Amino acid sequence: MNIVEKAGSLVRLVDYQDGSVVSKELIKKEKGTVTLFAFDKGQGLSEHTAPFDAFVYIIDGKAEITIDGKLHSLAAGETIVMPANKPHSLKAVERFKMLLVMIKA
Repeated sequence: MNIVEKAGSLVRLVDYQDGSVVSKELIKKEKGTVTLFAFDKGQGLSEHTAPFDAFVYIIDGKAEITIDGKLHSLAAGETIVMPANKPHSLKAVERFKMLLVMIKA
């Protein structure tokens, strides 16, 4: 489905897969990206840094996001910004889906 041509629910644009992290890039431009993720319970992303700010919107489930050593518990409908060059990691407390908006300029 091309999101530009058809309106739809974010939560239905990416499916969970057992034991996996699934991603679907919705927009990829020189100045930034918009990506949907679905994390199965217990899955996550190990600590890393990114050279750009990233906006996270939890659209389903619950996640723990650690930014620069500080733990944040988020649930559906909540948001957080992961600042550029700060170490961060994510873990699925339960299955969760998120929208990640990365701004490169």
